[in-house]
Formats: sequence, C-alpha cells, structure tokens
Amino acid sequence: MKRKKHTSGDDDAQIDMTPMLDIVFIMLIFFIVTTTFSNEKGLAANRPPPDQQPTNQPSKALSIRIDATGQIQMGGRVVDIRRVVANTQTYLAENNTDTAAIQADEDTEHGIVVDVMDQVKQAGIVNVSVLVKK
Repeated sequence: MKRKKHTSGDDDAQIDMTPMLDIVFIMLIFFIVTTTFSNEKGLAANRPPPDQQPTNQPSKALSIRIDATGQIQMGGRVVDIRRVVANTQTYLAENNTDTAAIQADEDTEHGIVVDVMDQVKQAGIVNVSVLVKK
C-alpha cells in the first residue's frame, strides 16, 4: 500500500480572478450607460473680452434701480413693474441704445430682478447687466 506524502497546500491553491473581473467590467458598463447628463438652465453672463479697453464715452444705457423693498425707479421716478415695458420703449424712442443696467439692492428678491430683466428684454433691449448694491 502506497502512502501519500503530505505537501503544503500553497503549491496547488490559486484563485481564478477572471469571473470577478468580468463582473467589475459589466458593472462599469452598466453605470456608464445608465448615467444621464443634464444641461443646467440659468442666466447667461456676457463678459467683455479681457483685452477690450474701457471707453471714456458717456453711456446711454437705461438705468433701473430696485431698492430692498422692491420699489423700481427708472429715470428718477418710481415705476410699477407692469409699466417697465412702456417706460423702456419710451426711453428707446428718445435714445438710441441697446443696453440696460439694473442696479438692485442686496436684499432685493431675485424674482423681482428677473421680472424686470424680462420686461426690459420684451421692450427690445438686448444687453442687460445686473449690478448689486450693498
């Protein structure tokens, strides 16, 4: 009768890594395929190019001020938000410009500022900038 020699188990024991790598690659492909990319909506900021020199010519931009309580001033007089389009069109009839500057107080509600921006764009002004007053 022949006896077996006791050998160490380290010589023959190996773990097959192929199934684990297959699962990892399948999970990677699954997550890449199911990921959705969304474009965030927001206001576009048009900044002047850095090499553009400021001009010393006076600007004829429409100036609109909004205080902390939401009161709108155009040309030094208080205007209701429903009359911003009409006042802007009157200003455009008298002045040839395509820019408006909205100066809002830091505590002004954002919705009012956006409403004024929409009204000004409806009146025909293309470039609208927003300034925050502290």
